[in-house]
Amino acid sequence: MKTQYYTAASLDGFIATEDDSLDWLFPLADPADSSYPAFISEVGALAMGSATYQWMARNADKVVEEIGSPWPYTQPAWIFSSRTLPVIDGANLNFARGDVRPVHAEMRAAAGNKNIWIVGGGDLAGQFHDAGLLDEVIVQVGSVTLGGGKPVFPRRVLGPALRLMSVRQMGSGLVELRYEVRKSA
Repeated sequence: MKTQYYTAASLDGFIATEDDSLDWLFPLADPADSSYPAFISEVGALAMGSATYQWMARNADKVVEEIGSPWPYTQPAWIFSSRTLPVIDGANLNFARGDVRPVHAEMRAAAGNKNIWIVGGGDLAGQFHDAGLLDEVIVQVGSVTLGGGKPVFPRRVLGPALRLMSVRQMGSGLVELRYEVRKSA
């Protein structure tokens, strides 16, 4: 079982624009031609920050068009937020706040022998990293620049360093970088 931050970023290191738009990402690749289908099949629980969750809620109509349901995941999800958020119909949601460590223990129990996916955002992934709970960072870097926005990982990680495990080209618009998070002794 691994706790993985799987995301996409622009070449200049942003996962979303200043107003949380992901419109830059969709023309770059078809998810079916990426590592996503294999990745999601190994996920047993999700963690999501409030901005990511609110993006999902705002774009529920698009998700319904794609998959027929306003929530694309069957796994239980933990939504980290300091405020009350609306519930998306059909979603297996748990709302959490505060320290990620006790919630991670709940997520591990729910995931069984599968992985935990830190869906986003970057600050939430950083909190899991700071707590020593993050095992892998998988970033699909797109061939666009945004000039600003939400950083992929708003932390300074100088040591222990991330260890590059693999590089995979996906069409002409994306490359996937997979890093192991080295734990300090």
